[in-house]
Amino acid sequence: MSDTTKTSNHVLQQLAQLLEERKQADADNSYVASLHKKGLNKILEKVGEEAVETILAARDVQAGADAQAVIGETADLWFHSMVMLSHLGLSHEQVLEELGKRFNISGLAEKASRAAK
Repeated sequence: MSDTTKTSNHVLQQLAQLLEERKQADADNSYVASLHKKGLNKILEKVGEEAVETILAARDVQAGADAQAVIGETADLWFHSMVMLSHLGLSHEQVLEELGKRFNISGLAEKASRAAK
């Protein structure tokens, strides 16, 4: 495992731990706690908003804009996706495990297997 992979995994672990801690925090003092208090629909709204902002930033990069915007928007998307997972009692490890299962499967075959379910 490369140092970059170890660092990335550590960042995700730290974020997951922080998100779990903030679930129980005072909603007046914690953005994450306020999202949990508002419920799943608000969290999903934020995920959708960040997804759109990521798409727009990527389009702008293709048109010549600074790539840092798409990096920032993708970070926001990942953050809110992890809040969603946390709210549902799921973890980023489960997502990474699912991605790992797909390494030796054709993307087209994997997509077809989901459609058949």
